[in-house]
Amino acid sequence: MKIPLPAAIRLEASTYCQLQCPSCPSSTAAFQSVLGNGFLTFANFRKFIDTNPLVRSIELSNYGEIFLNPELPDMLEYAYRCAVALHAGTGVNLNTVGEKALEGAVRFGLRTMTCSIDGASRETYRRYRVGGNFERVISNIRRINAYKRLYNSPHPALTWQFVVFGHNEHEVAAARAQANELQMAFHIKLSWDPDISPVRDAESVRREAGAASRKEYKELYGRGYAHDCCKLLWDAPQINWDGRMLGCDRNFWGDFGANAFTDGLAAAINGQEMCYARDMLQGRRPPRPGIPCTTCDLYLDMQATGCWVERPRPPWGYRTARCIHRILGLHHIRRLGSSH
Repeated sequence: MKIPLPAAIRLEASTYCQLQCPSCPSSTAAFQSVLGNGFLTFANFRKFIDTNPLVRSIELSNYGEIFLNPELPDMLEYAYRCAVALHAGTGVNLNTVGEKALEGAVRFGLRTMTCSIDGASRETYRRYRVGGNFERVISNIRRINAYKRLYNSPHPALTWQFVVFGHNEHEVAAARAQANELQMAFHIKLSWDPDISPVRDAESVRREAGAASRKEYKELYGRGYAHDCCKLLWDAPQINWDGRMLGCDRNFWGDFGANAFTDGLAAAINGQEMCYARDMLQGRRPPRPGIPCTTCDLYLDMQATGCWVERPRPPWGYRTARCIHRILGLHHIRRLGSSH
């Protein structure tokens, strides 16, 4: 089933990362063979915005660290000039950031930024964020806040994301207090790898996160912890740094056979494999080799339970873009075919 172009897209700015987090697939052979290490280029970013005027919102972060991309400041400024809202809501580690990028994130209105900080102290933080520097991260957050005061800007809205483990669960309260002091929202996330530092005080974690593990979450609520990511194939498809269509932010083991940069966004979103995958996720077609969803454990759960993705009929297209434009407070929106 083909869909109109969505107003939001996920476009990874970098698959490079300077950290070595134990559970992250970015250093695995499977990740390297499919996604590879690379940066979204400013030339491709500019062309993508110019040729897709209905796209009003772009998420830049996923597996890599966006601030390692040397052309990120140029992307921030260009998107600002074109009234396209940028986000880093999936997460940044904020260990290596140039001053131009830090200032640009505020000056050019990066809308949201989730900072992955799994601890409230140096010793605890570096247990999982291997190679990271807790003090440097906090310092960079303070610099962002200083620029927000300088430009009198609420952006980026900052969130402290805390992946809870057995080795850091005792610092949840201290991390929340630091987040409050730094004017950040606070979000606890359950680890996807139960073999790495499993939680010890299950009841405490359960009170904070609604479950003590992703397995328990599924048992309690009857659905996978990350089940909403399947909806991205409709709402905000994930595109790799080199333009290959990945569908969702979880997929790193295969693409959907189309490239948004060379084939065009419409062709990439409505290619044969993407259309087939959307039908699969709604239980309308059987799994098929070559479709990345076929081997995903979220899809396998759907098969086992018969609980498929349910999609309403949203007001896609220009009407959706206008809604996002009003919500985000943008003062300019381009119609199809208009110039900058």
